Amino acid sequence: RVQLVESGGGSVQTGGSLRLSCSVSGYTYSSGCMAFFRQLPGKEREGVASFSFGASTTLYADTVKGRFTISQDTAKNIVYMKMTSLSHEDATMYYCAARDGTCCVAPSWYDIWGQGTKVNVSS
Repeated sequence: RVQLVESGGGSVQTGGSLRLSCSVSGYTYSSGCMAFFRQLPGKEREGVASFSFGASTTLYADTVKGRFTISQDTAKNIVYMKMTSLSHEDATMYYCAARDGTCCVAPSWYDIWGQGTKVNVSS
């Protein structure tokens, strides 16, 4: 059974950094996509960053471009998302998700989801 386990959330001051981890168990992705999503209050779940395993390419939402970096540790079967210059607008739950196909923005296309990790940003 494939499982995604997230960690790395927590509290940070404005301008600070966090690194989220998404550990994959039960499967080794050599193709497909891993993505991080977040859901801000009153809004739909949105894609933040994605990593294509086959091509090792990344995509970012405009709101995080230049601040967030998604990467893969192949040996550990973990995908990381480093978040810098955090603001109140980044404070919410973050979820990692995986699918066998190409990366896409629609959360409904992702088959496997992590449990989520909370990011708090304080002044």
